[in-house]
Amino acid sequence: MPKVTDLVKRLVVGRALRSTELHGQLLPKRVALPVFASDALSSVAYAPQEILVILSIAGVAAYNFSPWVAVGVVVIMLTVVASYRQNVHAYPSGGGDYEVATVNLGPNAGLTVASALLVDYVLTVAVSVANGVDYVGATIPFVATHKPLVAIVIVVVLTLMNLRGIRESGIAFAVPTYLFMASVVGMILWGLFRLVVLGDQLRAPTAGFDVVPEEMDLAGFALAFLVLRAFASGCAALTGVEAISNGVPAFRKPKSRNAATTLLLMGTVAVSMFSGIIFLGLKAGVTVAEPAHVAEGLLRPDGTAVGSNYYQEPIISQVASAVFGPGTILFILVSAVTALILFLAANTAFNGFPVLGSILAQDRYLPRQLHTRGDRLAFSNGIIILAAGAGLLIWAFDADVSKLLNLYIVGVFVSFTLSQTGMVRHWTRMLRTETDAKVRFQMMRARVINGFGGVMTGIVLVVVLITKFTHGAYIVCIAMPVLFLMMKGIRHHYDAVATELSAPEDDVDASMLPARNHAIVLVSKIHKPTLRALAYARATRPSTLEAVSVGVDPAESQRLQEEWDRRGIPVTLKILDSPYREITRPILEYVKSLRRRSPRDVVTVYIPEYVVGRWWEHLLHNQSALRLKAKLLFKPGVMVTSVPWQLHSADRVIGRVEPAAPGSVRRPYGSSSGRSDGQSKA
Repeated sequence: MPKVTDLVKRLVVGRALRSTELHGQLLPKRVALPVFASDALSSVAYAPQEILVILSIAGVAAYNFSPWVAVGVVVIMLTVVASYRQNVHAYPSGGGDYEVATVNLGPNAGLTVASALLVDYVLTVAVSVANGVDYVGATIPFVATHKPLVAIVIVVVLTLMNLRGIRESGIAFAVPTYLFMASVVGMILWGLFRLVVLGDQLRAPTAGFDVVPEEMDLAGFALAFLVLRAFASGCAALTGVEAISNGVPAFRKPKSRNAATTLLLMGTVAVSMFSGIIFLGLKAGVTVAEPAHVAEGLLRPDGTAVGSNYYQEPIISQVASAVFGPGTILFILVSAVTALILFLAANTAFNGFPVLGSILAQDRYLPRQLHTRGDRLAFSNGIIILAAGAGLLIWAFDADVSKLLNLYIVGVFVSFTLSQTGMVRHWTRMLRTETDAKVRFQMMRARVINGFGGVMTGIVLVVVLITKFTHGAYIVCIAMPVLFLMMKGIRHHYDAVATELSAPEDDVDASMLPARNHAIVLVSKIHKPTLRALAYARATRPSTLEAVSVGVDPAESQRLQEEWDRRGIPVTLKILDSPYREITRPILEYVKSLRRRSPRDVVTVYIPEYVVGRWWEHLLHNQSALRLKAKLLFKPGVMVTSVPWQLHSADRVIGRVEPAAPGSVRRPYGSSSGRSDGQSKA
C-alpha cells in the first residue's frame, strides 16, 4: 500500500501533473488579475492609513497635507503602470526587472534588482499577512493576542494552496479578490452619492478625535521631511506592480497583450480605490495615531486619552462605518473581505518569488533545485523558501505591521529605478537600427515614458532611503548586499565546477580510462551479503581482486581465515592489522598505498550494506560503512560501490510509492540534456 505520508501529500497537494500538462496551467486575464494584482490592490487597505499615521506626528492639523501627498502617490502609480506596460511588450519571457537590468545594464545591475525583489517578496508576505491578522483581531480577541502564531498559520495555509499549482490557487483566490474590488468600489460610489447627491455628513468612529503631536520642532525643514516620509509610506501602494512583468509566461496567448491589459486594469482599479478611500476618510474625519502611541497619543473629543484597551480600527473599517453605518451587514462585509484580500495579497509574492528564483537558478546564481518544478508544475522549492523567510520575519517582528512597513518598498523601488533605466537604454539601442517611421515614433514614446518613470521612481527611492533608513530600512540595505554577494559566490562555485569538470575535446579514451582497476571487497564475516559482494565484484572483471578485513581481535581474524580457506573462496583474503582497534584508518591507509604504487590506476571498494525497513534499524546497521564512505569520497582515484542486501524488514516497503522531496529527483521541465554549465541533474 502507498505510504501514509504519500496519501496525505496527494490529499493536500493533489495528483502529480505530467510536464505536458503545463499548458493547462496558463491563466486567462480574469484569473490572472487576482493572481498577480492582489498585492497591488490590497495595498489600498494600508497605504492611505500610513499617510495619515505619519502626518499625525505633527497633529491632526497636518492632515491638510494628505491630499497633496495622495496626488503625488497617484502620479507615481500611473507612471509606473504606464512604464511596465512597455516592459511586458519588450521582455515577455518572464525575467521582468531582472532580465531588463541584466541585458541593458549588465549582470551586476541585474543581480542588484534580483536581490531587491527577493527581499521585497518575502516582506510582501509578512506585511500582508500581519495586516490581515490586524483586521481579524478587531473582532476576534484570540487573534489579537496571538498575532504571530495566527500569521504563521496563515502563511502555512497559503503555502499549501500554492503548492497545488498556479491555476488552482488563482481560481481559489479569484472570488475573494473580485468581491473585495466590488465592495470597496461600491463603498466609494455610495459614499460619493451620499456626499454629493444626498448631502449627507459622513462621520467615522474617530471623527472629532485629536492626536497629541510629538514634542519636536515640526516647522520648516522638519515639517517638509515629515511630509516626504508620509509620501514614502504612501508609496507602499505601488508594491506588486512589477509582479505581472515577472509572470508574463503564465498568461495565455497572446501573452504580452494579455499581461499589458491586466496591468492597465489593475492600475485603474488601484488608483480609483486609493483615491476614493483617502478622500472619504478625510471627509468622514478619520483620525489615527502611530500604533506605539495610540493609548496616550489619541484623544477622545472630551480630551481624554483612549487608553490601552482601545483598538484602533483600520481606515477601511472606519470609512465603511461612516458610509454604511457601524455594525451593518455591508460594514461587516467590507471588513471581512479586506482582511481576506490582505491574506491573499501574499499570493502575488508566492507567484513572483519562485519564478524569479527559477530564472536565477537557471543562470546559476541560486541552487539549481529552484529551477525544478514540483508535482503540480509549480516551483515548489521556491514556494517553501519564501514561506520560511516570511514566517521568520513575522516571528522576529512580532507581526507588527508598522515595524515591517519600515523595511518595505525599498527593494521594489530599487528594481523600479534600475528597470526603467534599463528600458531607456533598450529603446535607444533599438532606435539605432529601426528605419520605419511609425515604429520609431512608438519606440521614442516608450522611451519617454520609461525615462520619466525612471526619474520619478529614482526620486522616490532617495526619499524612501532618507526617511525610512533609521526606522528599519537599514536592515534591507544590509540584507540586499549580503544576498548579492551570496549569489555571486554561488555563480563562482558553479563556474569553477563547470571548468573543472569540462571534458577534453580530443583523446577521450586516454583521459577517461584508467590503466588498471584494483577491486577490494570489504569483509567483516562470511555471510550472504559478503558472498553477494564478492560475486558482483568478480562479475565486473577487475584487473585485480582481493577481499580485505580489519583484524581487531586476533582470534576472530584467525577463525575468519580458517573458514575462508575451508570454503575455498577463489579470492585472496588480506587481513589488515589494527592494534588500536580502528576500522576506518587501516582501510584508508591500505587504499592510499595502492594509489601511491600506481597513480594512474583506480581502486574500487565494494561495501556490503544492509537494507532495512524501519527507521530505528538504521541506527543499528551500516554505521561503519557510512563513516568509511564519507572518508573514501575525498580520495582521488577511489570508487565506492555499495552492494545492498535486503533484510526481511525491508519487505514492508516493497510496493510503496516513495514520495520525492520537491525538486530532489526531477529535472527542470523543458531543460536540455546537453547542458554544458556543469550542473548535473539529480
